Amino acid sequence: MSVRDLLVHLDGSPGSAGRLSFGADLAARLSAHLVGLHVVDVPLPVFAGADMGGGAAMAELIQRLQDDALAAAKPIEAGFREVLRREGLPGEWRQVEGSSVTQLALHGRYADLVVTGQPDPRDPGAAGFGIIESALFSSGRPVLLLPFAGAPARLGGRALVAWNASREATRALHDALPLLRLMESVTVLTIDPATGADGDGGRPGADIAPHLARHGLAVTTRTVAGSDIAAGDVVLNEAADLGADLIVMGAYGHSRLRELMLGGVTRTLLRQMTAPVLMSH
Repeated sequence: MSVRDLLVHLDGSPGSAGRLSFGADLAARLSAHLVGLHVVDVPLPVFAGADMGGGAAMAELIQRLQDDALAAAKPIEAGFREVLRREGLPGEWRQVEGSSVTQLALHGRYADLVVTGQPDPRDPGAAGFGIIESALFSSGRPVLLLPFAGAPARLGGRALVAWNASREATRALHDALPLLRLMESVTVLTIDPATGADGDGGRPGADIAPHLARHGLAVTTRTVAGSDIAAGDVVLNEAADLGADLIVMGAYGHSRLRELMLGGVTRTLLRQMTAPVLMSH
């Protein structure tokens, strides 16, 4: 695939400016159209037992909250437009009202890649993991997540691909090809591989390596035993040892009582990531 439309999620969080800078650099290198998406998400206030003077007072309060949110969006829009001007990038500002959880997934369907950020656990106002779950499982697009702390200014170093020959891993790997071509080195990691016709074969990674070579990538394969360490922790440890600037892996989840729940490895990476992670489902 090629990346022609790159959508970056911009909000009032401390990491938003870094996402914009990262997304602009990536769009320039991929010759992509950059879309800045800002969602004016005004939650309905809840007042337990408080007398708000009826519906008129409630409507006035909601309007005031919305006006404040629109005012807060203006400097974010100005910053985005300045980056387009300064870098000479094609792009557009897209401001919508509604739920961030649903709007990011909806607008992500019209992009080749969605860039958003890991929620900061120290920020009580952060959107949380619901917005990431929605983007991963409802947009149908790959999602590039930047850590809330220590995100690199650009891609271009070492990439680690978590490979288990599954549908999700296959999807993520091929969605990541335009980014992997920007990297200096690519390592394909298999953990406790299942051998045989339905697994990784007798030599884990041996089948995917020549396929990637035909895409112009020189890769190194590495197989490790998970032993008593959870697979997500193994990926993070290997990424740290490698000094990886990008982790690529499939996103896993399952439905429970109609609520999407993240799989264990996915949840671990989202909570503890220290490098950008590209996930696809």
